[in-house]
Amino acid sequence: MVKALLKKIIPKQLFSAYYYGLAIGSAMYYGKPSEKMIVIGVTGTKGKTSTCNFIWAGLSEKYKVGMITSANIRIGDDEELNAYHMTMPGRATIQRLMKKMMDAGCQYCVIETTSEGIKQFRHKGIAYDTLVFTNLTPEHLPSHGGSFENYKQAKGTIFKELSQRPKKVIDGKEIPTTVIVNADSEHKDYFLSFPADSKLTYSIVNPSDFQVKGSIHTPLGPQFTLGDASYHLSILGTFNIYNALPAIIIAEKAGIIPADIQAGLERLTLIPGRMEQIKEGQNFSVIVDYAHEKESMGALLATAKSMRPAGKKIIVVLGAEGGGRDKAKRPAMGQIVGKEADYVVVSDVDPYEDDPKQIAEDIAVVAEKMGKVREQNLFTILDRKEGIAKALSLAKTGDIVLITGKGAEQSMYTNSGKIAWDDRTVVKELLRNKIQN
Repeated sequence: MVKALLKKIIPKQLFSAYYYGLAIGSAMYYGKPSEKMIVIGVTGTKGKTSTCNFIWAGLSEKYKVGMITSANIRIGDDEELNAYHMTMPGRATIQRLMKKMMDAGCQYCVIETTSEGIKQFRHKGIAYDTLVFTNLTPEHLPSHGGSFENYKQAKGTIFKELSQRPKKVIDGKEIPTTVIVNADSEHKDYFLSFPADSKLTYSIVNPSDFQVKGSIHTPLGPQFTLGDASYHLSILGTFNIYNALPAIIIAEKAGIIPADIQAGLERLTLIPGRMEQIKEGQNFSVIVDYAHEKESMGALLATAKSMRPAGKKIIVVLGAEGGGRDKAKRPAMGQIVGKEADYVVVSDVDPYEDDPKQIAEDIAVVAEKMGKVREQNLFTILDRKEGIAKALSLAKTGDIVLITGKGAEQSMYTNSGKIAWDDRTVVKELLRNKIQN
């Protein structure tokens, strides 16, 4: 509330100047660590966290790699959860983490880079070398004046700035600038329009420099062929093929052979809160995933449908953020879960100062229009723990329960403030109690 009040009183230009100065000052204070490593930025709407983790996995077969994502932070093989409740932590924190990476001997640093972070100059003082564009769908639009074009251009900022920085030299070798773009995105041409030493594309559908030739889904994860090599991922979801392709490109360009890239990708068995399976001995599947808008929810439901045994049910727990976040995605998610899931439980995610009941109703009323019936296969339970408990109580042998919206986030913002929270911990506790009873 204090922050919101200050933003009303203090001119926007002063806030911007403060953010910019803090970012540049922090970089200088910590010795400009990004200039001593090859820095890879990943931006887009969906799949950024997973893409970063796959890049880390592919490169880690030969190099020491640091990484900052909304879910986890890695320095080599050391990993911690992102406890900052924001994808790009504070400007000083980002520089401090990169300094730790540099001091630990990391040759590469992978940073999930968001439009909100760019808008707040969190990317300033980071000398990117390679930029990856995953995809683009409407999200965070209120923060960008309600304009999708503003949202797209915010992400384009780092691509524009890529060619403007001085050439980076590490160990006497000049580091080229590289842009890697998803050729199946309708926005590919925009992100390919910016200058770079090298521009590469990847795809499953459209022709590209790195196009998948065939893929199948297995209970252990997707398999696919790229060039003369075959790859298997240990993370569920055929959509993760898109997330793994930039990792293969980057690792190959770094001199790693396909067999070693495959070994690294396959060894990545867990991305916190991304298609994370929770197993406590129950006779049904539970997956915690960050899906929090229509497209990612659709991809998650499609994966669940491909996994479930005949005649079994899909149960979804979902919600939406308050605090000025995009309200338009609420009915969109209500529509897709109302149509594709068998049971729907609407609960809190991060209501902030907004009315939690209104957020839930914005989702539930649309799910009703898609045929769901209150207290039969549609439930609004604001308390998230109770909502998750309800979903687990509905599950029978072979069913699939999807706990969505928060992934591995370590906190929740409610009307009364910030509380410690982890969906995975809550699910494990509830499952143990369920099995014991």
